[in-house]
Amino acid sequence: MTIIDNYLGTHSTALTVRNQRLELISRNIANATTPNYRARDIDFAKAVADLSQSSPVRLTDAAHVDGAASNLSTISSLVYRTPLNPSLDNNTVEIGVEQAAFGKAAAEYQASLQFLENRISTLRKAFRGD
Repeated sequence: MTIIDNYLGTHSTALTVRNQRLELISRNIANATTPNYRARDIDFAKAVADLSQSSPVRLTDAAHVDGAASNLSTISSLVYRTPLNPSLDNNTVEIGVEQAAFGKAAAEYQASLQFLENRISTLRKAFRGD
């Protein structure tokens, strides 16, 4: 870990997980009418812990893509939602629940992003000597 990684803490990891959660909720909403689709979510605390504990992938070429934290299928913290009102086609997506979860997740993502922007702004000021 570099000094900057220590300064930013787990907030960059949290931002990655929040982004993945938004993608997952979007998939749930998109599949609201798909028979037998099971709504999923991410256990945020477990996902952040898993990504923080994992060893970083070392890129051997600048053209390589760092996909270690971007693949939802590799996260062991995926959980299935329990529906409040089961449907006849075994779809567990409840559009109202998903929309509320998406709104909350979007606000949390924006808050994490704003926090990181403030931390980076402070670093810029320190480097410039302001």
